[in-house]
Amino acid sequence: MAADKVDPIHQFHIVKLIPINIGGYDLSFTNSALFMVATVAVASAFLYLTTASRSLVPGRLQSVSEMAYEFVSNMLRDAAGTQGLKFFPFVFSLFMFVLVANLLGLFPYFFTVTSHIIVTFGLAALVIGTVVVYGFMKHGLGFLKLFVPHGVPVFLLPLVVLIEVISFVSRPVSLSVRLFANMLAGHITLKVFSGFVVSLSALGAVGVAGSVLPLAMAVALTALELLVAFLQAYVFAVLTCMYLNDALHPGH
Repeated sequence: MAADKVDPIHQFHIVKLIPINIGGYDLSFTNSALFMVATVAVASAFLYLTTASRSLVPGRLQSVSEMAYEFVSNMLRDAAGTQGLKFFPFVFSLFMFVLVANLLGLFPYFFTVTSHIIVTFGLAALVIGTVVVYGFMKHGLGFLKLFVPHGVPVFLLPLVVLIEVISFVSRPVSLSVRLFANMLAGHITLKVFSGFVVSLSALGAVGVAGSVLPLAMAVALTALELLVAFLQAYVFAVLTCMYLNDALHPGH
């Protein structure tokens, strides 16, 4: 038990809560699944309860919900134009899921689902899949213009097209790794400094005095992690808007 308290990796372990095995496939309900359900429940409950009254003069919590709505709406409109607003429910849901999942992960003994690459890659694959499917549905083969920039000399076209294709294919990787790596690194660093505080405090008066610096660092890192939680949700959402713009307007 003592090792678990200072092990910075222990917080990311997947634990089976309800073992489920169907046809040889492990479909167990885990702590990761629990906190994904909790994320959806908390986000949905917050938005519903804060906007249920629909007051003309909003209270503080209703103002927060309306600010989040306007924030994502303006972001999508700026990146993809008014046509992009058809994707507002999709982008807003992604933004709130990532934000609430990041914030829940800041609570002690809670699980951070966005610190697992499989979760962030699933979200990124959903975004790119939506771009590809909608792009071909709306433009047909014209969607491939995305890979052929205007004004490129013919002799450079094969190289440029190859670069554009590689760039497009790498989007789900970069989108998922950015979120996963930031959340993973931040939580590990915070756990390390918190472990220093616990270890030094066990050494008596001298250790308690020496734990002041790592304690201050842990507090500062917690504030930084709060900022990163919002920032990474914003980055994920704004990149989603930019990718959706490619589906709407594939020509460079």
